[in-house]
Amino acid sequence: MNKRKLLTGLFILLGFSLSAQYKTVPVFTSGTEGYQSFRIPAMISLPDGELLAFAEGRVHNSGDFGDINIVMKRSKDHGATWTPLADVVDNDVLQAGNPAPVVDLTDPAFPGGRIFLFYNTGNNHEGEVRKGKGLREVWYKTSVDGGLTWSEAVNITTQVHRPNQPAVNAAYNFKEDWRSYANTPGHALQFSKGKYRGRLYVAANHSQGNPVPHFKDYFVHGYYSDDHGKTFHLSQTLPVEGGNECMAVELSDGRLMLNARNQQGNEKVRIVATSKDGGATWDQYGYDRQLPDPVCQGSFVNIGWKKRKAVLAFCNAADTVQRNNLTLRISTDEGKTWKQSFLIAKSPNNKDYAAYSDIVPVGRRQIGILFEKDGYKEIAFALVNWK
Repeated sequence: MNKRKLLTGLFILLGFSLSAQYKTVPVFTSGTEGYQSFRIPAMISLPDGELLAFAEGRVHNSGDFGDINIVMKRSKDHGATWTPLADVVDNDVLQAGNPAPVVDLTDPAFPGGRIFLFYNTGNNHEGEVRKGKGLREVWYKTSVDGGLTWSEAVNITTQVHRPNQPAVNAAYNFKEDWRSYANTPGHALQFSKGKYRGRLYVAANHSQGNPVPHFKDYFVHGYYSDDHGKTFHLSQTLPVEGGNECMAVELSDGRLMLNARNQQGNEKVRIVATSKDGGATWDQYGYDRQLPDPVCQGSFVNIGWKKRKAVLAFCNAADTVQRNNLTLRISTDEGKTWKQSFLIAKSPNNKDYAAYSDIVPVGRRQIGILFEKDGYKEIAFALVNWK
């Protein structure tokens, strides 16, 4: 057997595609369109098949705090071309970030669907907020015309956050001491069937109390609405120290799976948890050692159903040393195993080559990937045939 056939057989055995690099289309390029840097991609597909790509537009530099807006582009041709940039959220000289979009398809008042864009604002650096010196808030905007226009922002902080603010805590009888706070980042979800059909769910994370070494003060949680955004409820906090940026997917029978970054870095793998009640409480949780991770964000989506079970896709920088080897994985048994893998982007010479991502199904056989590429120089789009 020649060397190529041997390698081909090995890759098939391991479930990897031989196509290690996919054609990419630049969507947001740092240093253009009025922004020095773009980070934190999020993406959704509309009922008509249009794709909306969101990101943080960082005005002056690449830092996580400062003058940061949420920006958007759209594609009508499955990601081949993208419109010029549009500003969606501008918080003056402070930050607006962590976009978490989702389309509500079950509200009878909006039969064409209504987009929710959840996001966070903040008045200090994360490290200072973690010390109790500042506040992160939670907001959303909506659109009923496919993202062409947006509603006024709605502040839901007191419903989904437990901040270290005495006046707020006294008014609402909050006893927790949450400090840092962030949505996903990446898309939120809506349950499509079963007991919780219509539930909007946003995975999130927070820090509790004073900073603890190895980021053990960080935990993940979720918040959700069963009345199309009129009211929101908090899930139980997942009792795993170091839980950070996370996303969630709908499973069968009203269950939910959450997949999170392990900020401790003690295990360079993903934290996973499952819920039997639509993400309100957690029944099983631990580390998934099938999913290596360098302490970075990962994206997660339900791409369909097979024999009444959810088919899942997960994408992250599948490396334990640097943000590289961006890999898309497919599970047909609701996350028990990941038998298909596609290496999307890799650079052997550039540390932190491919980092944050978001993924959406595009038709029945393709997955769109919006990801940070080339050391954060651009956010690019790739289309992958997974069947």
